[in-house]
Amino acid sequence: MAMHIALAGKGGTGKTTIASLLIRYLIDTKKGTILAVDADPNSTLNLALGVQVKKSISDIFNEAKNIDTIDNAIRGNYIKEHLPEDALTHAGDYDLLLVGVPQEAGCYCIPMTILKSNMETLDEKYDYMVIDDQAGMEYLSREVITRLDIMLIISDPTVKGVRTAGRIRELARSLNIEVGKAYLIITKTADAAPLQAEIAATGLELIGAVPFDEQLAEYDLKDQPLVQLPPDSPAVQATREIFRKLLAPTA
Repeated sequence: MAMHIALAGKGGTGKTTIASLLIRYLIDTKKGTILAVDADPNSTLNLALGVQVKKSISDIFNEAKNIDTIDNAIRGNYIKEHLPEDALTHAGDYDLLLVGVPQEAGCYCIPMTILKSNMETLDEKYDYMVIDDQAGMEYLSREVITRLDIMLIISDPTVKGVRTAGRIRELARSLNIEVGKAYLIITKTADAAPLQAEIAATGLELIGAVPFDEQLAEYDLKDQPLVQLPPDSPAVQATREIFRKLLAPTA
């Protein structure tokens, strides 16, 4: 059974950046087989990883929907036959699965339901599952997964950001989701001390801060894969220390 690590946070906090660097860390330290799940309809995890994706779950759903038939069972069988294999991108050291965006607005729940129905099968194939959730926590709020070993909530270095992180944790608690450990990561600062009172009020454990990184900003500007950041990148160094603590036997 895979270890489930989900990343949540409001938009712009660096959630996808942290997710991509976590995947890189798992690969570099040879932790085991990895499935990366991009549950954000604004899919950017593949860009951060430098991977081209041919199909998403939504693409398979759209293909099934466009089959010329009145029999929904035929469409259901098409989805079952083409998932998860057709929607999985094999990137050598890991597999990547994108939920994607359906053709029609308001239908995002259907691809999420399809993912949920395949979770048990996927869970058996990997040692780690890293889930990059959308800013609105769609993946969690729909209870696509009911067990999280680790929940990483990402915040920028603002009072509003930390309070939002606290609300995300409370939402997870209110749902039918078993959360093993929940941690807070503050990005874009090397020192989270000024926010300590706000962090304490959330009840979240701060596991580390990631400083603003000029190299990372340049990679983003040039649309270069973030996993190719050099070892001396401040973001890489800071996140590696966080992940080392996170995945240590006593973490």
